[in-house]
Amino acid sequence: MMNLDRLLRPRSVAIIGASDKPGALGASVLANLERQGFAGAIHLVNPKRTEIGGRPCVASVDDLPEGVDAAILAIPRVGVLDAMRGLARRGAGAAVIFSAGFAEDGPQGLADQQEIARIARDAGMVVEGPNCLGLVNFRDNVSLTFIDMPQARAQGDRRVGIVSQSGAMAAVLATTMIHRDVPLNCYISTGNEAASGIEDYLAYLVDQPDTAVIGMIAEHIRDPARFLAAARAARSAGKQVVLLHPGRSAAGAASAATHTGAMAGDHAVMAVHVERAGVILVDSLEELGDVVEILARNAAIGTGGTGVIAESGAFKAMMLDLSEVVELDLPALSDADSPALRAALPDFVPVTNPLDVTAQGLVDPGLYGRTLSALVNDDRIGTILVTLIQTAPATSHIKFAAVLDALATLRPTKPIIIGGVDEGGGVLDADIAALREAGATYLPTAERAVRALARISAAAARDFAAEPLNAEPVADLAQVGSTIPEYRSKEIMGARGIAFPAFALAQTLEEAVLAADRLGYPVV
Repeated sequence: MMNLDRLLRPRSVAIIGASDKPGALGASVLANLERQGFAGAIHLVNPKRTEIGGRPCVASVDDLPEGVDAAILAIPRVGVLDAMRGLARRGAGAAVIFSAGFAEDGPQGLADQQEIARIARDAGMVVEGPNCLGLVNFRDNVSLTFIDMPQARAQGDRRVGIVSQSGAMAAVLATTMIHRDVPLNCYISTGNEAASGIEDYLAYLVDQPDTAVIGMIAEHIRDPARFLAAARAARSAGKQVVLLHPGRSAAGAASAATHTGAMAGDHAVMAVHVERAGVILVDSLEELGDVVEILARNAAIGTGGTGVIAESGAFKAMMLDLSEVVELDLPALSDADSPALRAALPDFVPVTNPLDVTAQGLVDPGLYGRTLSALVNDDRIGTILVTLIQTAPATSHIKFAAVLDALATLRPTKPIIIGGVDEGGGVLDADIAALREAGATYLPTAERAVRALARISAAAARDFAAEPLNAEPVADLAQVGSTIPEYRSKEIMGARGIAFPAFALAQTLEEAVLAADRLGYPVV
């Protein structure tokens, strides 16, 4: 097992290619470490400088002290292998390689990347990258990236860990979570994965007590068995893994190869396996952020379906249509079986799901609290979605304040999602912040909420006990050799219940005639 703590929680950091030139990668890394208040030792390497920013600077990797935990290689590709060899000699624990031009750039680049892996393996060194953007450990204020991230202020014991082969997308998802006041553990950009991959970081985050949700972006799962094992471990630990896997189309798979050197795989096969291991698979970056946020704010999505409060009959119909398409369960409610809701609503509003409370909430803001209370205490409802029309700040504030009052009074254990109906309407930042502080999730559109809840509900309803999680290895493959001819493949798989048309191996014309007579015509 890799000692990822030396990378993710280093006590000392070396910046190879340190600089004070604005915009230089080495300068940006140093600025991030200082701004985040990194408490460990920082060592700088630049052959042309003796000091940078008041810090001493050595000429080469060989001048570093023994056993630096993490080294940042902010240098051109041509110098990476020599730097890696020097770090191995000095007993460094980990290296972060920003440079591109390796496996994604042809045979020589692949050979050099394999050499990075060999050096790391022989030295027991963790390597992040190459072709990556580094990482940020938000919990311990360790920033090993040149990206200028916004300050992450949200705290809590249900943090989100982000792992992505794409550095840009890792930063985007982290920025989204910071903007939404979701507590973060880390974001990790794995790049080409020469000597560590997403499965290593997934397994690490599963063992972090305060990490509840792991959001991932992967163009290729290089070690499926270890990834699935880590995903099953996450499920057993009560942690949620949410995965965005580009490459459903042939063009998307080809793009991944030129980006991180990823090999194209069968997206549908991947989807079956990861979902059986408990992973929630999403289709877009927006959906990834929405699902991760809802899960981070709620320890568990309750049993039962979703109850929806709406303010328009037309929008109610739209919610019904969309819920059917995405297979989100909206339990039927009626006057006869919902006395609490019937008592909460005006006489002219029938009990349905979704509820159409019309514009009555502006005249009677307590209506939101009464309907929320009834749904919170209804065992048929596991999650509540409140859809609000947001035409102007004053109007929106009346509704948001009423929902906030209800949350303060009810302190619901069921997830509460607030979804906007109109973008561009006036919503006060303070109202959104207050909802999040109260534990609710706010999304700009109700449609996004429905799609995210459908993903979460489908995963929660999956019967993992009824689905085989792993196949037994085929023992006789070892005797076949590295290339398995078609007839032997059919024999092996046919013995395990996979059906094929009748067949026989023929190596001469005479054998073919005899086989055809035995099989029965017509034959190919």
